[in-house]
Amino acid sequence: MSNLNIFKIGVGPSSSHTLGPMLAGNLFCQKIRNKLEKITKIQVCFYGSLSLTGKGHLSDRAIIWGLSGLEAKNLDTLTQETTIAKALKDKKLLLCGQKEIDFNYEKDLLFSKQFLLLHENGLTLKAIDSNGNILDEETYYSVGGGFVKTQQELQKIKENGIEKEENPDLKIIFNHSKDILDFCHKQGKNLIQASLEYELQFNTLEHINRYCLEIWTTMQEVYHNGIHPKNNTLPGKLKLHRRAPGLFSRLQATTDPLGIIDFISLYAIAIAEENASGAKVITAPTNGACAVNPAVLLYLKNHTVGFSDQKAVDFLLAAMLIGSLYKKNASISGAEAGCQAEIGVASSMAAAAMASVLGADAFIASNAAEIAMEHHLGLTCDPVGGLVQIPCIERNAFGAIKAIMAARMAMSRKSAPKVTLDEVILTMYNTGKDMNLKYKETSLGGLATTLSSIC
Repeated sequence: MSNLNIFKIGVGPSSSHTLGPMLAGNLFCQKIRNKLEKITKIQVCFYGSLSLTGKGHLSDRAIIWGLSGLEAKNLDTLTQETTIAKALKDKKLLLCGQKEIDFNYEKDLLFSKQFLLLHENGLTLKAIDSNGNILDEETYYSVGGGFVKTQQELQKIKENGIEKEENPDLKIIFNHSKDILDFCHKQGKNLIQASLEYELQFNTLEHINRYCLEIWTTMQEVYHNGIHPKNNTLPGKLKLHRRAPGLFSRLQATTDPLGIIDFISLYAIAIAEENASGAKVITAPTNGACAVNPAVLLYLKNHTVGFSDQKAVDFLLAAMLIGSLYKKNASISGAEAGCQAEIGVASSMAAAAMASVLGADAFIASNAAEIAMEHHLGLTCDPVGGLVQIPCIERNAFGAIKAIMAARMAMSRKSAPKVTLDEVILTMYNTGKDMNLKYKETSLGGLATTLSSIC
């Protein structure tokens, strides 16, 4: 399976709670397309974390967009608003973009506090005829990063232990960091080269470069939008004021020798605020952690010598390879493993990628990834008001700064590391599984309840 979709264009504020339900709606449309004539009603039920924080993360709106046949990459503000207005005010849903049916938000969109067994983010979709008969039904799981699995698909993964690559036709298979390091040692390659060799099994070099450049261009566009927003107040009950525009203005005249930290914070905050507004962003590898990798890229572009678009492509190749290890062996879902699975993974990816583009070999870059995750272990996911704002926006800045520190530490060390990347990935996953449910994107504990008086 190609790793390119570790980075993808989507909409905020959440990959698991916004992109995931939207994709589930798209997939269900494909499933019921030949039954549209008989379908008169659609019923949706959110479970677990999708239910508890769904409204703050726009899950309810995302499923309406998805069932309307809209795709995240092409979704603009006007289409978002008109589709929701049609569903809520007119009580009509243009199912799969083809057939108009009645839609009652209060009765057809259900929120259950029950948690399904396979994953914390579950939703069930039912297609019903005029007699109340269920014509089709599917349970989907939003497993993080905008990736969705059906009940059958996730059950198979759980039985196997990890999401292993089992294609016998592939010459190169990377299920663990040890596989990558062995390959690099034998072939004399770094992480960038190893990732490219792996991707060439699925796509042409031209497609890979074009895809990565589109991602990089969009990241820069999102940053620009973040420092020049149309609205200075983020949506939602917190009424949070955007900080990026003011920080950008102040930094134009800074002479502070530590001002570089403020620049990194600016890059991350501007992008994370765009995500919080529900705008277009890059899932990297999740929306909640969407600003870490681009902030490090912008640091390399604006504050180091010799950076180029090719370096950006190289960065993304190395980062996606590391991200794939977490996706296969652990989790990139805050609802499943806490914020360590989002900000922590993004920081780990960025650390390895930065080290790689600065010339580090695969062993050193892998150590950078390990260091970054090591210092995110145990990080909870406790969004205030179910919004991807507090503490999520600032956490992106800290994730980027930690990534840069981890890369520099790994590249300057003289001793051999004692902990491997595979070991820290397993530790992160086990820590997430041991973490109390109220600290995993449910808004039932931590800051989410400490600040409940303003929500």
